[in-house]
Amino acid sequence: MKGNNAKYTVVGTDIEEVKRKNANSGLSYNELNELIAKQAKDPKTYSQKST
Repeated sequence: MKGNNAKYTVVGTDIEEVKRKNANSGLSYNELNELIAKQAKDPKTYSQKST
């Protein structure tokens, strides 16, 4: 276990570790939906360019 002041759930999950991993996991569900909605409105602006 990492620190004495770490918060754990009843089953032993390190809450701070979960928060760190979530922060680094990429787009959230709502952020992804917002991006898709913007792309649907203006597909030319968000089209992928082939390299």
